[in-house]
Amino acid sequence: MSLLYLLDLIGTAAFAASGAWLGVRRHMDLFGVLVLGLVTAVGGGTLRDLLLGDMPTFSLRNETYLYVAILAALIVFINRERFNFFEKPLLYLDAIGLGIFVVIGTTKALDFNLGFLGAVMMGVMTGTAGGVIRDVLANQIPLILRREIYASACLLGGILLVILEQSDVARPIAALLAATTVTVVRLLAIYYDWSLPRS
Repeated sequence: MSLLYLLDLIGTAAFAASGAWLGVRRHMDLFGVLVLGLVTAVGGGTLRDLLLGDMPTFSLRNETYLYVAILAALIVFINRERFNFFEKPLLYLDAIGLGIFVVIGTTKALDFNLGFLGAVMMGVMTGTAGGVIRDVLANQIPLILRREIYASACLLGGILLVILEQSDVARPIAALLAATTVTVVRLLAIYYDWSLPRS
């Protein structure tokens, strides 16, 4: 098992847990919690694959992603009475997952010969679209449209990755730098409560 794949599964679990936790806070039943967990974990990558024409989508070719997401959502639901203890660590894992998802989405788009903007958009979509679907299903304004530094961190990481690739930097190094950038920016935004200007 490669390190990137392992980190991808950790990110999947973290995203699923965050989706499930929103379902718990919205007082949904077990099915609702599982749905939010699943769409948060695999929604972005699924939409990316549909747009790229890469069928079946990644989670249907490798169902481990689905099992990991379901398991993470179940753990959240079962431990919902004491899950507040894990909420902060979950934000940190979510930030790591965000960086990994952006890298995977951007590099996959580059492998499909998309241009600069298309590759960056696929990276941002992979990291954020699942959360958008989650928030819409939970009847709240999507996180990326609020004050959080989230999609902008993905945008920064995707741009950096494409620039490094076009500068002939080895992909593992480019991927590591881009994922680290997304994760660090997101963590700093959480710690210092950074936000973009709003109306």
